[in-house]
Amino acid sequence: MPPTDQTPAMLLDELDEGAARWFLGERTWVRAAAAQTGGALGLVEQVVAPGFASPYHVHHGEDEAFYVLEGRVRFVGADGSKVLGPGGVAFLPRGVPHGFRVEGDAPARVLLIAAPAGFASFVDELCEPAPPDGPPDMAALMAAAARHEIEILGPLPE
Repeated sequence: MPPTDQTPAMLLDELDEGAARWFLGERTWVRAAAAQTGGALGLVEQVVAPGFASPYHVHHGEDEAFYVLEGRVRFVGADGSKVLGPGGVAFLPRGVPHGFRVEGDAPARVLLIAAPAGFASFVDELCEPAPPDGPPDMAALMAAAARHEIEILGPLPE
C-alpha cells in the first residue's frame, strides 16, 4: 500500500557529518522529524561539549529518551541524578522536570528520541548553520520553548 498522510514512508538515512547545525552551541543533526515519521517520533543526534548543561525543564507534549553513544552524561531529575556512559539509556517522561550535563573532559555523543515528534521541530527552529559567537539567546529560547510545550524552569540544579 502506498504511503498516505497517516502512513509514513520508510526512512533509511546515513549520517552526513558535514550537515551538522548548532543547537544551543552544540553540534546537532535532526535525523528524523515529524514529516519523516508521520509525527510518531523525532530523532536528534548531538555531540555535546564537556561541561555543557541543559536548562532544567519539563516537556508537556512528548516523552524523551537519550541513548549515550560516547562520553559521560549526568541526568538530573526531581529524584536525584545519575551519570551514564556509553550504552546508557535515560527515559524522561513528559511532565517530569529534568536536565543533563556532560561530565568529564571529553565530549558526549547522544541520540535523543522524542515521541511524538514535536521536539525535533523545536531543535530545527533554534539551530544555526555555524557555531555561535556567544551564549544562546535566552529570550528566543524561552519563546520557542513555550511554542513547543516545553517549560524552562531555570538552570540545572547541582
